[in-house]
Amino acid sequence: MAITRNVKCPNCGIFNKNRDYCKNCNTLISFEKRQEQKVIAYKKEELKKAKDDIANPNLAERLKKHSFWLYRIVGWVLYSAYLLVSAIGALIAWFIAMVAAG
Repeated sequence: MAITRNVKCPNCGIFNKNRDYCKNCNTLISFEKRQEQKVIAYKKEELKKAKDDIANPNLAERLKKHSFWLYRIVGWVLYSAYLLVSAIGALIAWFIAMVAAG
């Protein structure tokens, strides 16, 4: 038993029976197809961000891979300082949460 679905086109107002696109203006009216397109667009955007992060590393990462040894040392110092500040921030956040919890 097939389910019939009547969907009103948001663009022209024509009712369409069991269609993904409007028969009058060819606007996408299928909820499932719109969701699939959103998921595909989201995945493409995430892939683009990941490629950008790989192609453009931050200053510490670039210095850690530099050919001159002094720059490599500076890169590791910057990276270590970043990790230290992050760890101190996490410790402070944990301490505040424990004090607030009682």
